[in-house]
Amino acid sequence: MKVYQGDRTIDGIVVTVDGAPLDERRDIRVLSDDGFEWSFEGPAAAQLALAILADHLGDAQRALRLHQPFMREVVANFANEWRMTSSDVEDAVAALEG
Repeated sequence: MKVYQGDRTIDGIVVTVDGAPLDERRDIRVLSDDGFEWSFEGPAAAQLALAILADHLGDAQRALRLHQPFMREVVANFANEWRMTSSDVEDAVAALEG
């Protein structure tokens, strides 16, 4: 099971998957020139949503289709520090597609 984590540190935003930096997936779509962000709705939060979904789903088109609702329902509600497992992502995707 993968673990996605985010933290706002003195050195800036850190987002990892299983301890390694999460790829922004700008190859799929560039939504933000400023990297990742969360706790609100906007381009940087949408980039994070896209990256999590693309990593978890392994399907760029499905990730593109779901990233906006995932951003609104999940990423916009993250606290300063957050942790999400692949099971949590799957549950959120099922709710969005249900």
